[in-house]
Amino acid sequence: MPSKPPMLDVFERNQYNLDDVVKKSRSWFEQQVNILTKQGLTPNNVMAGDSKALVNKIQPGHLYMFVYDPKLKKELPYYDRFPLVFPYARTPDGFMGLNMHYLPYALRIQLLDNLLIYRSNKRMDETTRLKYSWQVIDGVSRFKGARPCIKQYLIGHVRTQFRKVDSSDWGTAMLLPVERFIGASKQEIWAQSRKIMRK
Repeated sequence: MPSKPPMLDVFERNQYNLDDVVKKSRSWFEQQVNILTKQGLTPNNVMAGDSKALVNKIQPGHLYMFVYDPKLKKELPYYDRFPLVFPYARTPDGFMGLNMHYLPYALRIQLLDNLLIYRSNKRMDETTRLKYSWQVIDGVSRFKGARPCIKQYLIGHVRTQFRKVDSSDWGTAMLLPVERFIGASKQEIWAQSRKIMRK
């Protein structure tokens, strides 16, 4: 009996070019997310994709997905169990980063498009990363979407390896409906994020 072919990795199955999606309408985003939702995507099958993309350490400026169990989860009003993070600074026990899941899909794309002015090169391949600091983007109106995304992560509370997402797949990563919020619905959290952006 022939062996079953391996299931395509989520990023091989779904390819969204960032340049093509930046100016799409809200209804287009809703349609694409519905299509992706029907694939039954979960953190487990995203992490089980390309094993070469799994790494043990992060580098600021790259994009990562991982399972996280916050130290103070009982005190938090809500949190994301499966963050999608651009780390920008190391801390003694972890790192600071932008968790893009705290924004609705269209706003994720918009923020990412703005952040690309800080990309290290124009190749958009495995070598491309964002070179920025919070001090550089804080208070700049085009980066107001970053404010609700700022999160601190403790390495001791990361529960898996890190799934590194190459820059050619950043657009796709923004659209994957794999956020796993605990404590509130994504609609409630996104409404709160919009309030933070207006302050």
